[in-house]
Formats: sequence, structure tokens, C-alpha cells
Amino acid sequence: MMKRMLGRLEVPAIGLGCMVMPGFYFAGIEQQSIDTLHRAADLGAGFIDTSDMYGFGENETLLGRAIKGRRDAYVVATKFGNIRRPDGSQDIDGHPEYVIEACDKSLQRLGIDVIDLYYQHRVDARVPIEDTVGAMKRLVEQGKVRHLGLSEAGPQTLRRAHAVHPIAALQTEYSLWTRDVEREILPLCRELGVGFVAYSPLGRGVFGGEIAGADSLAQDDRRRSHPRFQGENLKANLALVEPVRRIAQAKGCTPAQIALAWLLARDPHVVPIPGTRRIDHLEANVKAAGISLAPAEMALLDSACPPDAAKGTRYPEAQMKRLGL
Repeated sequence: MMKRMLGRLEVPAIGLGCMVMPGFYFAGIEQQSIDTLHRAADLGAGFIDTSDMYGFGENETLLGRAIKGRRDAYVVATKFGNIRRPDGSQDIDGHPEYVIEACDKSLQRLGIDVIDLYYQHRVDARVPIEDTVGAMKRLVEQGKVRHLGLSEAGPQTLRRAHAVHPIAALQTEYSLWTRDVEREILPLCRELGVGFVAYSPLGRGVFGGEIAGADSLAQDDRRRSHPRFQGENLKANLALVEPVRRIAQAKGCTPAQIALAWLLARDPHVVPIPGTRRIDHLEANVKAAGISLAPAEMALLDSACPPDAAKGTRYPEAQMKRLGL
């Protein structure tokens, strides 16, 4: 697997998003995810991304069991900041004392001594970013964290955070149907030397080619609550897949591989982290790093899926309010 740089952190060009792996899980599903994590290491693609919010800690615990005995084969990224209150409601906490507490708990669940890349999952508007990143900086000084990151932070927040301590990576949704970051965020990342980690690089599965309509989603699938997967929005958005599918057929690969190859070609410091718990999907995603798109193919994709082409916001209204602070 070819490598890319996130700041001064070297990682595989395509990582593995672990949110889709279970938090509260059945034994068979657990083993499937562990097998996939082991295969990622075998392929040299062991850049794994989790959060203490995924399964409210259970996802980190699962990863800890999977990487035990093979720590050096993985670059471990996790996040803090999204919390669940005693009444079940969710909130954001960026207070310095919580940063330290959350890190210690993540280290324990993961069964490791140091986190390679530690993100603030969402920015807490009530706490100056300088205070939050100041606490994260102390974790680096204590040897508990190697590199710092932010997730879904706006341009000015990123600039202020980077002034406190170098930010290795900004993680935000980026794909053929979510190109907002091209306006300000990607140029700023280039200016500051910050790497960019693209989550949901397959449009939450749309560019995987397996979603034909609402009936493709289970009744309890969380995507049903997202505006882009509802009614006329979904019908319009599925049309964005067709040019991707045509290029994939011509090149003898999958739409998902084309979507990932497009991201890799956009910028040498963009690292997509498609999520999967299946080995076959992992192997296919990794092969996307070897697919080259001609200028004409890039131009066709850019014109077929321009910024703002997708219908509907990428999250429900309440979640949208927490983005880009």
C-alpha cells in the first residue's frame, strides 16, 4: 500500500473507518470485524479510525482485542468530545479536564500506551479551541498521544488550533456528493501543512453501487433519517452514480473504486477512510489506490458530480448545527 502524509504522520493512502463495526455486537459479527482488521494489517492498510462514541466505548474495546499482539501493524486514530448524558441525550464536551479523562479511558479500552492520532470529534462552541487543544498538547507532552486532529472544524477554528499545536489532520466528510471542503478547508489545509482525512468517501454507501432506492435500506438503518436518503432527494442523488458506474465498467472496476480513486487524485494529502466490516470490501477498497484516472475521466466526474449537486443536507437538522464551528 502506498503511503501519504498527514502533517508529519505517515499513513496508508486508504484507511479503514471502523464506525460500521459493531459496538454492541453478536459473537459472529465480532469475529467478522476482527478478521477484517487483521486483513487490513496484512495488506499494509492498518490505518484504523474509531471514536469513544462508537458503541459508547465498545467499538474501541473491539479494536483493542483485534490489534493485541500486532500493535506495530496499525496506525490508531480515535476521537473524543461527543458524549452521552445520564438522561440519554447527547452533547459535546471540549473542556480541558474532560480531554484528559477521555484519553485515559480510550487508552484503556484500546489496550495501548499511545494513540497515534487523537481527534476532537466535534468542536465545543462553549470552550475556546485554544483551551481544548492546549489540553490535547499536554497529552502529546505526556507521551499519551503522538499527533493531533480535529473533526468537522471550520477554517478559523483550524487556524486557531494549529497556532496552539500543529494539527496533523482535519477529518470531514468528502466524496463525489459532498464537496463543501473544496471551497475553504482544503486550501487552508494545504497552506498550513495539515493532512485531510475524508470520511464517508463513498457517500454513505451510495457510490458502492448497491443502493437502488429506499427499499435497499433496512427499516432501522440510520441513513433513513438523513435527508439525502429520503423521497425525491434519494431518487435525484442516485442519478449521480450513473456516470461513475459507466467509467467503472469501462475500466473493469467498481463504482466504489472509482469514487476512491477520484478522491486520491484530488490532492496528495487526502486520505479516504471507507468503512466496512467485510474483508472483500476492504480488499476492493485497497485496490483503488492502484487505479489511475485520466484527465478526461476526472473532468467527467467533476462535471457530473459538481459541488452542491446532492439534494438534501448530509445530516438531519440537529446534527448539522454541530458542524463547521
